[in-house]
Amino acid sequence: MRWRKVTLIGVGLLGGSLGSALKHYNLAESVFGFVRREASIRECLDKGAVDVATLDLEEAVSDAEIIVLCTPPSKMYELTERMLPSLAPGTIVTDVGSVKTSIVNNLHPLVNRGGCRFIGSHPMAGAEKTGVSNAAYDLFKNTSCIVTPLDNSSPDAVANLTALWESVGARVVLLSPETHDKLVGRCSHLPHILAAALSNYVLESDHINEQGLVCGNGFRDTTRIASGSPLMWRDIVTANKENILGILDAFMSELERFKRVLEHENADAVEDYFAAAKQKRDTWCELKENLVSTRTGA
Repeated sequence: MRWRKVTLIGVGLLGGSLGSALKHYNLAESVFGFVRREASIRECLDKGAVDVATLDLEEAVSDAEIIVLCTPPSKMYELTERMLPSLAPGTIVTDVGSVKTSIVNNLHPLVNRGGCRFIGSHPMAGAEKTGVSNAAYDLFKNTSCIVTPLDNSSPDAVANLTALWESVGARVVLLSPETHDKLVGRCSHLPHILAAALSNYVLESDHINEQGLVCGNGFRDTTRIASGSPLMWRDIVTANKENILGILDAFMSELERFKRVLEHENADAVEDYFAAAKQKRDTWCELKENLVSTRTGA
């Protein structure tokens, strides 16, 4: 499938990578990017992430078939209100936000009232490094992209959006916004909080120089995602607050369970705990590898 015009509202890591993929695979006649700073125009063009970068929102969205909101969630509603008068009827609007319930509840009625169609998306891809300079056309290859239609969402729009993400290499999974937020809260939001907590706890040592020297690759790998954008993660965890509070309670209970095992000095039980974790992770890794092999025909 090839689109006439796709517009990216925000051209950072995800937006830039999507634009680069659309251009690399020749999936769109033109890719427009709306940016906030004059300097970003040259950055986007030099990276090859878009065909046209502009500070003019109306120019960016006019006649677009698909518009992808790639800004922090707190900016999406205001930008959507501003661009609605310039949208052609039937335009598909989506986003790449890591929280879906609040975004869908806010944007679905707003966009659909204007004769267009909103369906939430969340590509499970990214990195701790942000900005269009770190964009890559293959960022979405062999990843999952969660698409969150509602019961009254247009089947044609869902199919069109599914085709968009599949065309850049993602495997589309359909979930309700509420289920998305519960599952992603566990596997994405919680790990970021833990990485931040580890960084704050370990690197505030009274012996910081010595501590820094003894922190090896395990600590670096475990805390890598703590280098992500604080602004973005502020928006994510506050938007998914209720789920995350429950997840934190459950996780702290899990830590307490291990603590009790260790307190009782039961070496076999400690080994069993680590063995169970290894088995679960190894099974998950094998499942992911099989899915990738099935998609690539390997």
